[in-house]
Amino acid sequence: MRPRSADEIPAQGSPPRELQYSLKLDGFRALAFVLGDGKVVLQSRSRRDLAPEFPGIAAHLRDQLPPGIVLDGELCAYREGRLSFTDLLRSPADRARAGVPVSYIAFDLLAVPGRDVRALPLRDRWELLGTALLDAEPPLQRVLATRDEETAREWFRDLRDAGVEGIVAKSLTSTYRAGSTWAWRKIRHMETSDGVLLGVVGPPDRPRALVVRLADGRTVSTSPRLTPAQSREVGALAGDRAGPLAQDPEHGPVRWIDPPLPVELRQLAVRQRQENATFVRVRSEG
Repeated sequence: MRPRSADEIPAQGSPPRELQYSLKLDGFRALAFVLGDGKVVLQSRSRRDLAPEFPGIAAHLRDQLPPGIVLDGELCAYREGRLSFTDLLRSPADRARAGVPVSYIAFDLLAVPGRDVRALPLRDRWELLGTALLDAEPPLQRVLATRDEETAREWFRDLRDAGVEGIVAKSLTSTYRAGSTWAWRKIRHMETSDGVLLGVVGPPDRPRALVVRLADGRTVSTSPRLTPAQSREVGALAGDRAGPLAQDPEHGPVRWIDPPLPVELRQLAVRQRQENATFVRVRSEG
């Protein structure tokens, strides 16, 4: 279930309050399945199992939770007191050497042992999530959330320096359904922007750079070179969409993507007032 973008934090109505406001964290979205054979699957938005890349989190969830539970949440890394998305792209050994802790922050509950609870309203799923995590210890925890609009606006203003992307406003009556929905709305700080992945530079399964269309309509190449983890991510999602190698007069040899993919970008000012687009991640389609 994915929130749709909104420009402003929606106002809370009169009691009974029907909106929940929670932190939008900068991490890897993952469904956590605790299976009966002692295995934990951390399913990414592209349906890839992230458990091998986060073995400590997988082991902790196995030890803390009963088989049959399914959570929705975010894998988050921390460095120097703030969320660090780029550290999630490092290998487990690299993160361990650098002393970068990773947490799993749960914000929804899809199943308890023996029962699918997706048809329940969010207010009930949230209470069940609190019960399920009552005795849980870090690095597993429930996301910070409130029904107070003013508190949500304070979080939006004051937690930006900690790497919090923004606020997600959710209808407490919403059931859990796959896909994007206006019942969940995300309000992000504008440090990043949305773009469109048009082509890849280098091997389609391990590209070095991307050709993207910015929000203002310009087409640019990303820089710096994609990290190995970013290259694998793009290759897994876009490799089978890549066409034959073509020579572009502006970007050189490019394999164009059909259909294009939505991506998140950061744009940094460089010399002569131009902008350099840095790839962050592929966004969920829709």
